[in-house]
Amino acid sequence: MLIVFKTRNFGFYVRFNHSACAQDIVNQLPIHGFVQKWGDEIYFDTRTDASTEGKTMDVNVGDVAYWPEGRCLCVFYGRTEASKNDKPVPASPVVLVGRTMASPEELRHIRPGEPISAFVMTQAKSFSTAKDPYTDSRKLTQAEIDKLVRQLLEEKRE
Repeated sequence: MLIVFKTRNFGFYVRFNHSACAQDIVNQLPIHGFVQKWGDEIYFDTRTDASTEGKTMDVNVGDVAYWPEGRCLCVFYGRTEASKNDKPVPASPVVLVGRTMASPEELRHIRPGEPISAFVMTQAKSFSTAKDPYTDSRKLTQAEIDKLVRQLLEEKRE
């Protein structure tokens, strides 16, 4: 399944695999968060729980993984703080959920603190028409505000 990751100025595709973890995440899309970096890895909180079957410390450049300890999606594009060579090493075991074709050079332009969204490709026609609560500049209707408040209150209860 093709998933789109989008920041304010950059979007990239991730091809998700067929693991239970990947399916758990897809079932909860769209997900919105804020970019954090750890060496040449971007990650963001998903506020979701997913299967941890198949956890590994063996990742490669281009891998996208779920980090159960932080409930985050991680995109590895080079050395991390734990690397001993050019190969990325996660902070703790992760579950591989997919791969991106975005280049390390492209991913290095994403900055910490930027809003990021992940959604199924069929949920939007293209990067430029995709709308999410962080990058949509139009004013929200009262019904949309009410829906967002309900979602936030529900997340808080969990």
